[in-house]
Amino acid sequence: MKAADFNPHKLDVAAFAKAGASLSGQWPLADLPRLMESVPDEARADLVRPLSWSVTGLQRPVVGSEPEVWLHLRAQAEVPLTCQRCLQPVVQHLAIERQARFVADEATAAELDAVLEDDVLVLSRSFDLRWWLEDELILELPLMPLHQSCRPAVPLGQAAEPAAAEDERPHPFAALAALKKRSDRAS
Repeated sequence: MKAADFNPHKLDVAAFAKAGASLSGQWPLADLPRLMESVPDEARADLVRPLSWSVTGLQRPVVGSEPEVWLHLRAQAEVPLTCQRCLQPVVQHLAIERQARFVADEATAAELDAVLEDDVLVLSRSFDLRWWLEDELILELPLMPLHQSCRPAVPLGQAAEPAAAEDERPHPFAALAALKKRSDRAS
């Protein structure tokens, strides 16, 4: 089969790997709804650069057994996020390169996943490459997106306005201190 015969949304993984085929393309980030949950609403209109991806299938020979089925995935995307220091937009460049071994069933996948460092997935005749790619991009997102250098929204060391209101309230133990002073005078 030629690469043109394979659909990335319903990929027959075993046939793709057996053919040693490759696919590549671009998808708008807006087509990845779970990833889009991380993109601030005000940045969604600025999504102009699509996600670029490529996938290659291969079989690795195994002595005395069927060959192993593997997919090699590469992708690059620029995802607009919010800087957690200055609260302004920051574009996060994501680049992933993953390999996954495909096995016949869930039990085998769970068993091998426990002992191998490689990702292990279940073989499918209608594997949605976009879902796997979206999962990998989500895992690549930083926990705290930050600019290389920026100023915090509230400069460190300065009290915010609500803290000033706290200073006006009496200390919770002030009444107790007054009682103690009275008690000391009476003795």
